Amino acid sequence: MSEKAFEQQFGELTPELQVVYRNIFRRRDVRREFSGEVVDRERLMRVLAAAHAAPSVGLSQPWDFHVIQDPARLDSFAEHVGHRREEFAAKLVGERRETFNPIRIEGIVDSGTGVVVTYDPTRGGKNILGRDTIDDTGLMSVALAIQNMWLAATAEGLGMGWVSFYHEDFLADFVGAKAPVRPVAWLCLGPVTELAKERDLERFGWRKGLPLEQVVHWE
Repeated sequence: MSEKAFEQQFGELTPELQVVYRNIFRRRDVRREFSGEVVDRERLMRVLAAAHAAPSVGLSQPWDFHVIQDPARLDSFAEHVGHRREEFAAKLVGERRETFNPIRIEGIVDSGTGVVVTYDPTRGGKNILGRDTIDDTGLMSVALAIQNMWLAATAEGLGMGWVSFYHEDFLADFVGAKAPVRPVAWLCLGPVTELAKERDLERFGWRKGLPLEQVVHWE
């Protein structure tokens, strides 16, 4: 959202509310802008505290956060992701492949920190309040923790990028997650030189975002 558009829609709000909305609209899925520095422990723990404060079905808190900062481990996962990127690119043809080629899909090494978020469906016991009829609410709870983490990272001047080009069994083994625990996301987290004004997939022509009016339905 441009500064002009932001002011038109949110300019009359209190400064406290404007900070919230600015972070929401500034948030980006970061790939290229990592500075190469490693986030300090104090800020990292604040961001993880925000994630852990997320609402969860039945107060099950079914998430765990596995922090990876060892350069050798980051290199190893980046190599795996690179192979998966090649697999995906091979499925594309013509103009779609040309559009995809310059798109960077990860910042695993440059970010200096990976946070693997896992989901434990057994957390909270057999009968979890609120999950009885919709089992996916457990997984949705993990997604809420990730969103909390993303907004906190943005407020802290950090960038975050969600990596999904991996085989789930590989990442589960990588962090020692035993079934039924499963990895949900590898999140690259680190200081950035800037946050892009435009979303990468729009900038490279992969897809345009939908206008709000198209997805709001009354009554």
